Amino acid sequence: MYSTLIVARVDPAATADVAGKFAAFDATEMPHLMGTRRRQLFTYQGLYFHLQDFDADNGGELIEQAKTDPRFIRISDELKPFVEAYDPLTWRSPADAMASRFYSWQTPE
Repeated sequence: MYSTLIVARVDPAATADVAGKFAAFDATEMPHLMGTRRRQLFTYQGLYFHLQDFDADNGGELIEQAKTDPRFIRISDELKPFVEAYDPLTWRSPADAMASRFYSWQTPE
């Protein structure tokens, strides 16, 4: 499994709106097209954490392909009033907001 973590800023009062937008998006076939197995959203003191788990490490490639889909464009536009870049001066795409994993552990199988 492959994971990505996007870090941004969010108004904590908007978390229900953000969750609703993702619930509608995730009810479509878009998660399947992007290879998303699980999505989790977290907030902490105005920060937004968007954790996505994928079947394989090509999740980034599949998301790039999905970016032109009208449903992807729509949710991106709908989230703009609620979620903003952590560092607006350096943000050009979600890749600029990806956290870097520096440690991982899981139970042996």
